[in-house]
Amino acid sequence: MLAELFLDASRACHVHSPLTHSLLVSAADDLARGGVTARVMAGAECDRQGTVPGLRFAGALHRLVLEGRAPTLAKHYPTAGGRPDLDTLWDDALPVLHEHTDELHALVTSTVVQTNEPGRSAPLFGGLQTATHLAAIEADRRATFPIRLLEVGASGGLNLRPHRIAYRADGVTYGDRHSPFVLDPRWTGRLPVDFTHNLRLVRRAGCDVNPVDVSTEDGRLHLSSFVWADQVARFERLQTALDLARLDPVPVQRATGPEWLADQLARPERDVLTVVWHSVVWQYASPADRAMGRAILADAAARATRMAPLALLVYEPRRTHMADKYEFQLLLKLWPAGVSLRLGTGVGHGIPFSWDTQPWS
Repeated sequence: MLAELFLDASRACHVHSPLTHSLLVSAADDLARGGVTARVMAGAECDRQGTVPGLRFAGALHRLVLEGRAPTLAKHYPTAGGRPDLDTLWDDALPVLHEHTDELHALVTSTVVQTNEPGRSAPLFGGLQTATHLAAIEADRRATFPIRLLEVGASGGLNLRPHRIAYRADGVTYGDRHSPFVLDPRWTGRLPVDFTHNLRLVRRAGCDVNPVDVSTEDGRLHLSSFVWADQVARFERLQTALDLARLDPVPVQRATGPEWLADQLARPERDVLTVVWHSVVWQYASPADRAMGRAILADAAARATRMAPLALLVYEPRRTHMADKYEFQLLLKLWPAGVSLRLGTGVGHGIPFSWDTQPWS
């Protein structure tokens, strides 16, 4: 039942976004009564949970607010300078839903939820430092390898610039000290690796089944609309990442992960560490694509050499010993060194993050 999927989404954001929670609870009630929300969501009645129809609904409304076309609703949205009044939020949303029913319906049915959270660059940065350090030890090199970074499920490609960001932690700045994009990664713990080393990313590429062109206003609005509107710090972080993307463009190719990886990994590159990276993507991949991706990676791993190493670096939710609990883990595999490590854990947006190296089996 579609109303129940809205309630599922509302529960997921209850703590971190009271505005989105309240909006979705009211929309679920309106859906159950056959109100205007049912017309906005027409055709989505059989959507599966993974498509998150509630967040597509919230994102479509947020986009109208960001475009300046829902001023009465905007007064509740901090991303538009407003202040939420949860008691009157739904009353102010209803006129917008009635006035823009067709347009909201088109947005909901034509888009997928994409946050492309740039905060995940913080654990990625540390993971890359670790991978290139360990690969150099394996190859008996004094200098670390330059990196070829390949991202599966890259969305708008905002996490393909970890070396262009300044990370300020404990009074020290890592990464690009002159970057206009400054992150407080809120790290705890540390790895036995020199984070002050300058990463050299010599090639970067990404793929996505629904790539977002962040050089366009439409692409920027698309990603911005899916940030919960009362999370202003996240929203501002995204805007800074989008600005950096304009200065340092990296196109994202429209392709499925397996077919794209097969092409990218067809030949090992000597004197370069190739890193396959993905974050919060695995849950959206089909079982067939997962199996094919594993096979392609295994084939490439078998051809890796000490002077043409290959790494897999992922930031994905994994079930804990408590059956209904998940934690986001940064995992690293390195070939031919045989390294397999869990580097630490964090939250879905990558900040804060705790470094703690453990074996990954």
